[in-house]
Amino acid sequence: MRHPIAVMIDDLSPARPQSGFSAASIVWQAPAEGGIPRYMMVFQENIPSDVGPVRSSRYYYIAWAAELRAVYAHAGGSPQALATLQSQGNGKLVFNADEFRWGGSFRRITTRFSPHNLYTTGKQLRSLVTATGAADGQIKWPWTFAPDAPLADRPLGGRIQVSYLANAVRYDYDRVTNTYLRSVTTEKRQIDAATKQRVAPKNVIVMLMQFGPLNDGEYAKKHRLEAQVIGSGKAWISTNGVTIQGTWRKTSLKAPTQFYDRSGNPVTLTVGQTFVQVMKTTDVVKFVAGTLVREADGWPGARPI
Repeated sequence: MRHPIAVMIDDLSPARPQSGFSAASIVWQAPAEGGIPRYMMVFQENIPSDVGPVRSSRYYYIAWAAELRAVYAHAGGSPQALATLQSQGNGKLVFNADEFRWGGSFRRITTRFSPHNLYTTGKQLRSLVTATGAADGQIKWPWTFAPDAPLADRPLGGRIQVSYLANAVRYDYDRVTNTYLRSVTTEKRQIDAATKQRVAPKNVIVMLMQFGPLNDGEYAKKHRLEAQVIGSGKAWISTNGVTIQGTWRKTSLKAPTQFYDRSGNPVTLTVGQTFVQVMKTTDVVKFVAGTLVREADGWPGARPI
């Protein structure tokens, strides 16, 4: 198996549309500076073409990348994140692939202005696996997956809405493809700039987490945040068109973030891409349920679920 590679990705308006979504196995999105969000794309099954714009590291993203001991690609970072990578970026948590050291694996494009113009490729990222001391081999995925639910068991419609400081995100469930069509501020219908494909994950997880000012001596200027990444909290898990409320739990930096239903049982996701939307506990999230279609009654005869 290919070693997982996690890449920090910009989400300010000048960075959109970003490249790399289509090939990612997992995409994390969480608040960064003052609540403005940032992505972390995790690649394993697929090798992307272009990936970017690449941005800097934050401590809590390292905690998520550490769940797979990923090669962690970024361009610098907060003092807290860089100190962690200096001491534990040799494979203890992740394998540190900082652009400041491995600049030959990144490039600046001319069609965007700095800092929203740093890109890499899947081939270059793969070269960093060996360079950073990682190696391909068996990996243990922290989550359980199952095939798509039969079409007859999938509802018609349904929507998820979450909002960050500089990006409102909406997912519209598509019954035929069993995916969640993603829309964002500025672009509306979100696409991968590298492939021109619509961003449409199979699973969407929304989790609430405590965030607060990071006391790193630069908060007044940078407005960086810290997150209570170890612990537990409320979560909603959406797959096969159905959303359930449950909880998330992470017991240590290296331990996986696990998701459970109301009864405390681990959830099963659908094979395919998973988006994890990490939100502040004070954020408003909205879910609109679809309707379960009874084919025998004729289209679109439906009843609420």
